[in-house]
Amino acid sequence: MEIEVFKSDEFRKRLYLSEFEFFDGEYFIKFNIVDINTNSNQITVAVTNNGRISVITYDLMTDNNGKLYFEYGQFYEKVAVDDFEEMTK
Repeated sequence: MEIEVFKSDEFRKRLYLSEFEFFDGEYFIKFNIVDINTNSNQITVAVTNNGRISVITYDLMTDNNGKLYFEYGQFYEKVAVDDFEEMTK
């Protein structure tokens, strides 16, 4: 299922490098969106965890309310795309 809103370049540009910070109980982990691929339902994010930066691609899923998310970590914590915030220049 392809989400119509992702076809807009403006939407993708708005989300590019948007940031979300997640506390895993021990450390704060920072996510920055690098790309969203609607054809394969994947999201690529730069993950900063304990001083290390990794670029990782996750499967993009939709919850019962139609909100997009991906699962992170060993406990598969849901990270919602709506929780990401634009970085101000």
